[in-house]
Amino acid sequence: MTSFMEKLRAGLARSTAGLANNLGGIFTRKKLDAQTVAALEEALIRADMGTGPAKRLAGLVAKNRYDAEISEADLRAILADEIASDLSRIEKPLLPENAPKPFVVLVAGVNGTGKTTTIGKLARNLTRDGKKVMLAAGDTFRAAAIEQLTVWAKRAGAEIIARGPGSDAAGLAFEALEAARAKDIDVLLIDTAGRLQNKTGLMAELEKIARVLKKLDADAPHAVLLVLDATTGQNAISQVEAFSASVPLTGLVMTKLDGTARGGILVALAGTFALPVHYIGVGEGEDDLEVFQARAFANALVGIT
Repeated sequence: MTSFMEKLRAGLARSTAGLANNLGGIFTRKKLDAQTVAALEEALIRADMGTGPAKRLAGLVAKNRYDAEISEADLRAILADEIASDLSRIEKPLLPENAPKPFVVLVAGVNGTGKTTTIGKLARNLTRDGKKVMLAAGDTFRAAAIEQLTVWAKRAGAEIIARGPGSDAAGLAFEALEAARAKDIDVLLIDTAGRLQNKTGLMAELEKIARVLKKLDADAPHAVLLVLDATTGQNAISQVEAFSASVPLTGLVMTKLDGTARGGILVALAGTFALPVHYIGVGEGEDDLEVFQARAFANALVGIT
């Protein structure tokens, strides 16, 4: 069976290769001088870490090390330490200790992020951990999304609440919470229609779903997850900003890290929002949604085996 680190290294291979090539180019100079630090900053920007985080990380690497001899291995180790320290702030489990029951999770995202698939994989992970899970097929715009979530529910051994295409998503969410309470469900995962962040009508529907849930439970939804596609790079930042304006986001899931060299976007997101990243997608397989681990991610990103 493939280990977590093996999957993570494979999933981040493109990001690691891109950063490794850029780091390798730095070592035409033996000492950590101003030119080397500038080259390091540029390498981090190319990895999509963003200008601010890249400048800060390069500065931290250089701190008290100017004119010191440094090897590429040393640089990787120092960089991994600093990235892990940054990312440890956003390493947090989705379900808190003593989570309310049912723990209601509203899942949002733009079209094409892999949101519905992510919900299915998350349900599978949770049922394997012994949780009773219910899915609500709230993406009522797409018949394919309803069918897809129904298939995932069977795979995961989860309950599902679904209605025909065109049904009222907020009404479905209300029904699902009622059913989850009646069936003693631990976690209710509510899918929503993929929406562009500039579509005010669909954003208003997301607000309505959250508002309707509060009629049954004033604290629901207990978590609002935004699913982001790593291949969009810095555009992920504008998506977080737009969705946060409609619903109070509590955490992120980053998918498709295996399809991009832009894995550094997680560092940029951590520096900008400090929202927890609960899971990362590192492949297309059913078991390729992994709990985010800051140290493992940092090591894999800079190519430490």
